[in-house]
Amino acid sequence: MDRYDEDGIPRQEPSRLPPQLREELLRRLRRTDRAFRADDVRVVERPMLRRAVGASALGNCMEWFDFGVYSYLAATIGKVFFPGASPAAQLISSFATFAAAFVVRPLGGVVFGPLGDRVGRQKVLATTMIMMAVGTFAIGLIPGYATIGVAAPVLLLLARMVQGFSTGGEYGGATTFVAEYSPDRRRGFLSSWLDFGTFVGYALGSALVTVLNLALSDAQMLSWGWRIPFLVAGPLGVIGLYIRLRLEESPAFQQQLDEHEKEIAQKSAGGELREVVTGQWRPLLVCMGLVLLYNVTNYMVTGYLPTYQTETLHRSSGSADVLVLLGMVWIVLLITFLGRLSDRVGRRPLYGGAAAAMIVLAVPSFLLLKADGTAAPVCGMLILSTLLACFAAPSAATLPALFPTAVRYAAMGIGFNIAVSAFGGTTPLVTEALVNAAGDDLMPAYYLMLTGAIGLLTVRHLPETARLPLDGSRPMVGSEAEQRELIRVSQELYATQTGNRGPE
Repeated sequence: MDRYDEDGIPRQEPSRLPPQLREELLRRLRRTDRAFRADDVRVVERPMLRRAVGASALGNCMEWFDFGVYSYLAATIGKVFFPGASPAAQLISSFATFAAAFVVRPLGGVVFGPLGDRVGRQKVLATTMIMMAVGTFAIGLIPGYATIGVAAPVLLLLARMVQGFSTGGEYGGATTFVAEYSPDRRRGFLSSWLDFGTFVGYALGSALVTVLNLALSDAQMLSWGWRIPFLVAGPLGVIGLYIRLRLEESPAFQQQLDEHEKEIAQKSAGGELREVVTGQWRPLLVCMGLVLLYNVTNYMVTGYLPTYQTETLHRSSGSADVLVLLGMVWIVLLITFLGRLSDRVGRRPLYGGAAAAMIVLAVPSFLLLKADGTAAPVCGMLILSTLLACFAAPSAATLPALFPTAVRYAAMGIGFNIAVSAFGGTTPLVTEALVNAAGDDLMPAYYLMLTGAIGLLTVRHLPETARLPLDGSRPMVGSEAEQRELIRVSQELYATQTGNRGPE
């Protein structure tokens, strides 16, 4: 038999299907007692798919644009808002204000998650876009401590908490939205564009600060230059809101609404949260373990390394900024390739291999970062960036697939934000405190080794979800040709299992 059908779609033989996909198809066939028909397999409209991926990635881009700006300006912000403290205390105060936003992230997840499962993903994502833009833009308008005294750090804290509350609903909703729109065969690749937006946003924010540091004097940056990157968030937010308002609801949520509209209308936030905690606690713990693995590495590289190089290794801010920016560009180049790889080899091998490599390579990477010259620090940065890309690429496809459609947004809001708040967002603060307390500049490497060990333990309990339909959703394909191919495979499986023929 020809390997390809008349539309160029690779033919699938039931006997050669990946075991997880074969078992999932068999379960669905037993449940319906018939082979798939056309209305059992959803064909995703490509223009809407591109729009959904683009709009979700733009929200992540904006969130991480702010993060890159804040990370690169941490020392400057400390001087503007905490001028009476010592340099070390200024830096810790700046990171503490940064970490405070993560305290309210779980609250945002608790509010926006159940809301997204009741009123829809699209409406909630439009709301979080507005709030993120307002919070970031407001930071650029706050007078410094020299002008309004203690009110300045208080207003900074409030603006960061608005950002934190909104981002509590952003990533969980965006990953859910993209995963529910993506064809099953390509979910890893398409979802990886979400974290592509993450690192593009960080790179843009950090690049803007780097340019300003090179173009302006220290006095100009301290006086007004630091405000410019935050003020850019206003126009970005307007563009993102316009795109998100043009989106349609995700196919999986629409299916859930069509089948269970009455139950969804009667569902309370408290009842759904209890259902998540009591009924989904195993996948919730797996979700939190993967988020810890990804985000401790993420915030170590993106949030702490710029300051580590300037304050601990005493390098110039320009060289430190360029080195981290190089790592971000490397991740942007890798991430969609690794997302596609996860569709082929599975999510578990990618996570597990990178977690094991983290344990082995964390200390050598930091020794390279500490070395003199250019080549060794660049190699150290590229190693850490490659590991981060391996964690980032499959995350947006893996995490939503752990939960059924009915509670997916709420479960993501809880699991993701608790783990990020407790472990990810506190990484710069905790690591800086450990370095100061122990006097050992390899403490960040030891912290990453512990993270890798937790990641390996988590991967042991991670179900493989590559190429499988989401729990609670019909199989999703990218074209009518793929739809026909999946129906043909289901007919052959059904005939093999029952001795009956499926519909022609």
